Formats: sequence, structure tokens, C-alpha cells
Amino acid sequence: MTRKNPSFRISLLATAVAVTLAAPAAMAASSTKLETREAPSAATAAAPGARLIVTYRDAAAPKSVKLRTVNNAAARSRSMTSASARTGSTAPSAMLMRKLAVGADLIRLDRKLGTAELNNLVRELKADPAVASVEIDELMQHTGVARIKTDVQPQLTPNDPYYAQYNWHLQDNAGGIRAPSAWDVSTGEGVVVAVIDTGIVEHPDMDGNMLFGYDFISDKEVSRRPTDERVPGAHDYGDWNDDAARCQVGESSFHGTHVAGTVAELTNNGIGMAGIAHNAKVLPIRALGRCGGYTSDIADAIVWAAGGEVPGVPTNPNPAEIINMSLGGSGSCKAISQTAINKAVALGTTVVVAAGNSNSEVANFSPASCDSVISVAAGRITGGRASYSNFGAKIDLTGPGGGGGVDGNPNGYVWQAANDSPTSPEEGEPTYMGMAGTSMASPHVAGVAALVQSAVVAAGGAPKTPAELEAILVQSARAFPATPDKPIGSGLLDAPAALAKAMEVPCDPAVEECAPDAIELTNMVPVGNLSGTSGTETLFSFEVPEGTRLFNLMTYGGTGNASVYVSAGEAPTADTHDFKSTRPGNNETIRVSNPPATTYYILVTGSYSGMTIQARAN
Repeated sequence: MTRKNPSFRISLLATAVAVTLAAPAAMAASSTKLETREAPSAATAAAPGARLIVTYRDAAAPKSVKLRTVNNAAARSRSMTSASARTGSTAPSAMLMRKLAVGADLIRLDRKLGTAELNNLVRELKADPAVASVEIDELMQHTGVARIKTDVQPQLTPNDPYYAQYNWHLQDNAGGIRAPSAWDVSTGEGVVVAVIDTGIVEHPDMDGNMLFGYDFISDKEVSRRPTDERVPGAHDYGDWNDDAARCQVGESSFHGTHVAGTVAELTNNGIGMAGIAHNAKVLPIRALGRCGGYTSDIADAIVWAAGGEVPGVPTNPNPAEIINMSLGGSGSCKAISQTAINKAVALGTTVVVAAGNSNSEVANFSPASCDSVISVAAGRITGGRASYSNFGAKIDLTGPGGGGGVDGNPNGYVWQAANDSPTSPEEGEPTYMGMAGTSMASPHVAGVAALVQSAVVAAGGAPKTPAELEAILVQSARAFPATPDKPIGSGLLDAPAALAKAMEVPCDPAVEECAPDAIELTNMVPVGNLSGTSGTETLFSFEVPEGTRLFNLMTYGGTGNASVYVSAGEAPTADTHDFKSTRPGNNETIRVSNPPATTYYILVTGSYSGMTIQARAN
């Protein structure tokens, strides 16, 4: 975090401690004050035509050749756009900003383009034999949906004074993650969680767990820094906007501070509230500012967080085991985002992403629809789906996000650290704030993932791979209190259950009969975002209860070609099985009428990506 001058630092901390310790009396003397603000549910395009992400077939081609390719395409696209011809405007000129960690070049145009001319330019570039791919460098937004401040009197508890009343999302209730039981096993020590967001501000209930991060924003209008250069530290200068022509007008969110607090706010320190993995460290990375953050900056941040090389940026001295991204935009997974995620996963980093707040199919949002991420929907204190939460087969599980006003204050919001300024944090003071959104659900999953990794390593085991960690969290999720109206994953995040699943002692076939190691399927709950390569096999299991009239198994969606083999009571093979479905593509179906009550094992083979599997017994 960027440090400010010493006098301000001392003043800020003195004020914060005084406010925290005196809060009960101060709050009791004032009436409840509510302030809410709706955030955009999906990203809009960047200033049209401002930046393009271009991958050339010859990555080593001279800069002049690359720019000539773009400029020629711009000239051709202009001639096809009648509006440009009428106004007499010239074709835009291109300049190379930098090379990205994923190997693409970031190109900036010297003027904005209208939608038609921009689309024509992209089409012309895609058709050029020198170009392998091109994407518009869009602005993504954080996925917090509402913000609320309150002066209501808290109920004091022995340690963190606001925990009992405000941190419902950490407690043992219908929608909470049951963190206290997990803390008996792990508090996240030794694990680094990167939070790619708006950066953080100083806060006495957080500073001790914050590492020195990096600011990846490469546009001074977005960052509010003096230049476009990226800089060490991740200080949040505020993301307020008062220019409606630029993007939606609104106050600063201090979204990254709130998200980081969920992961690792200091706990049992007699101040404020609690965090999940409160002995882990947060690596704050600033990629969102005024009006959002560019896809290219976020992609570089992902690679850097995992320990990968980013041109022009020093190597990260604290590679993260887990990355949280409470951000997103409309459209299916961006190619640059998927490439960056693949690099992070290959380095052993688990990527957790908020599903989005549009009450829509998650497949139409990025990066929540990308492969190899843990995509998280939002639940209410009741355990039901938050009305704004995206849904679909690509959702892995649900975490506490808050239901907003429908569940009242404070139970409709997730509460963590923030700053009370409507603009710059230097104009405000540390405080605590309630927000609702899938932004709030995602860091709960990241925090529990940190608990799991810490416990496994402390017990002498090897850190879980991203795929193993995802399976643990998905399989250990507890059942929803009632079937959700839309598919939102395997169940509700459950911290102690995840730890128990991770710490299970493997069965020893020398002393007992061992069941096959399989991923458990829950009745009528789709498991999405599956992938496999030629030669790999994935085994699932499904318990068929007594009295079942029809057992139905389906795989669907994505790309590639999968085959499915099923046997009752034992693991099948491609040669030995009770049932099979081996049609071309991923759409496989097996139906068993009046099946016996037993465990069915399902073997999936082939090369596929983005596929969903679902079992049903009725």
C-alpha cells in the first residue's frame, strides 16, 4: 500500500482508534442513517476505439510493421463508415503502448471512434493475415451492487465489537459460512491472497495483514495519478466520478478495501469486525479506478499476482496462492482473460471470480464464465439466491453476498472495513460499511480457500492444486435450505466442511475396502465449467435413493467430444460398464428406469471444455 506522509499517518490512526473505541456512545447518540448506491451490473465499452489488444502471428515483427497493419485497417474501416465520410474525419493513427504478459500488444488510437467505425476496424484487423486475434480493451466494473453506512448501536462482543451484530455472513446461520468452527483448525497463516480490485486505503483493522502491492492502471484518467505509468503500491485514490459523459456519476466505493477485509480483516484484536483468513496476508493489486478498469491491465495483474513475468514491472516477491476478482463485464470470457487465467493456474494459483449482478446467465459475463476459475454466486442471510445474482451451469457454488434491503439492515449487507469519504480517502476516515453483491460473495470463497491451503500445509501435505481446491470447495458446500429458483452451484460455502474434506485421511486398501475416489454429484445440481484432455479420466458418483423411478444423467454444453460410462456400485471403464453414451460432441444422456438404491459411478473421458454434468433421481 502506498504510504502517505508520517504526520497524516499518525493523525489518521489516532482518529481511527478514537472513533472505534468511542463508537458505541457516538452511535447511540445519533439516529440511523442509510445511504445506498446502485452500481452498474456490467461493464460498458471503453472510450470507443481508445485501446485495442492485438496478437500478431509474427510476434517478433518490427514495431513499424505492426502499427502499419493497424493504420491500414483503420483507413479501410473509415472508408466503409458513411458517418466518417460525411464529417471528413481522418483515419485514426495507432501507437504501441506496451506488450502484455500474455504476449499480445496493446494499441492506443489517437481519437475516439463511433461504434460502426470501431466495429469495422476490428473486422478489418481480424481479416488481416498478419493478425492472430484482436479484442477491444474494455472497462470492467467491480460487482458490488449497493453500499450502505449506518450509525446504529452495535451489540458488543468480547473481542471484535461489531462482529456479533454485523458479521452474520461469517457465523453459523442459514446463509453464513460457519467460520468459528473452522478457526479451530485454521486461520490462514502462511497463505497469500491477491485481491485485484480498486486498491486499499489505510485502516487500523487491516493494515497488519496488507502486503505492499502494485498499481496496474495504465491510464491517468482512470487512476487519478499524475501519469499513465504503473507504480508500486496499491493505494486507492478513490473511484468517484462527477462527469456523466465519462461514465455513471457516483461516490467512491472503497470496494477493494471492503473485499480485502472479508478475506483477512484483523480478528480478535478488540477493534471493529472480523475477517475469514485473519492470519493470511492480502496482496492488494489496483486495476480498477474511475469508471472501472481495462481488460489488459487486469490480465497483466492476474499474471503478476501468480508470480509470472509482466514486461516493465518488477517480479512479484509474494506470489499468491489464491486470486480474488470481484469484477466483471458483459460478454463471454475474453480471450486475453482466459490466457492470463491459464498462466496463473499453471503457476499453481487458484482464481476466484464473482459471478456478476445482472440476474442473468453467467455464460454471458467475463471473467466469471472463463474456464479454470471458481465462479461464485451470491446468497442471502436466508440461504436463498440474492435476486441480483447471476446464475447458470458455470457457477461453482454460492457465498454470502447479502440480499440488500429485502433483508434489512444490517442483515441485508456484508459488513467490512472501508472509508467514509465520498471522494478521496484523504478527505475521510476509516469506517465500516455494508455492501451487497457477488463482489462480497467471492472473497468469502477466497478466504476459505486460504484456510484450506494453510491447514493442509501445516499438516505436512502438499498445497492443493487449483483443480483440487476447487473440487474441495464445491463438494463440501452444504445443501441450500430450499431449491434455488435458478442454478447457482453445488450449494452454500461451508468453511468447516471444506476443511474436513481437505483433511480427510485417504482410505488404505490394505486394511479396509475403499470406495473409488470420485466427485460427488448432488441431485438436480449442475456442475459446470468441466474440462478434460485426451487421455484423462474424471470419475463422479451419485447416490440413488430408495424408491427412485428414474435415474437420469446428462452432459451438455461447451466444446469438444466427451464419452460417459456408468456402473452401479463400482467404477466403470470404457470396456467394463453397465451403461454408456458415446455420441459425437458433449451432449450425452443415460436413463435408468427403476434403478436399485446404490451408488452409481460415472466415468467421463475425452477432450472437452466448458461442459456441464447433471444427475437427477425422481
